[in-house]
Amino acid sequence: MPSLNPPSPQMPFDPPAAVRVDAGTPPAPPGKPSAAFVGVSWLALLAGAVAFLIGLYNADLAMASKGFYLTLLLYGLFSAVAVQKAVRDKLEGVPVSPLFLGLSWASVAAVLVLLSTGLWNADLLRSEKGFYAMSFALSMFAAVAVQKNVRDASAADALAKTTEDSGALTARPKTGGARVRAGESRPD
Repeated sequence: MPSLNPPSPQMPFDPPAAVRVDAGTPPAPPGKPSAAFVGVSWLALLAGAVAFLIGLYNADLAMASKGFYLTLLLYGLFSAVAVQKAVRDKLEGVPVSPLFLGLSWASVAAVLVLLSTGLWNADLLRSEKGFYAMSFALSMFAAVAVQKNVRDASAADALAKTTEDSGALTARPKTGGARVRAGESRPD
């Protein structure tokens, strides 16, 4: 029975430069995040954290409750970055103690349980509770993305520097001939 699907093209479609999204933008070095991704990650982190903080400022909550939620935001951002670092180190073969990895995950779990419990018991509208939960989730996700970008950019810069240094060493002109000791003349 013949196939009903048309044959796939041998070469993928390559749109003209005027149609490409990246037209005129130089590609990022291998392993280095694009400027757009870095910018969007920082924007998401700022949007989530600032929205959460503005919500806290405007909320009709006791100062102790506001302090509790602020502490959860800071602790949540730190624990999310710690998990990202531990997991990435482990994937790259960098030794990570099981204790640190476990505490990082436990911190994320503790923050999420504390936030959920606090919002469940808070005397807030459901829309406000959802607002805090979503801005918190956005902030945690964006903190992981920003940390990843910082680490990828640092690794790419280190690789580029290493490549430059090794290229500079191999690009030196060779001074053929035998070595000449001090005080000796060079054979012609």
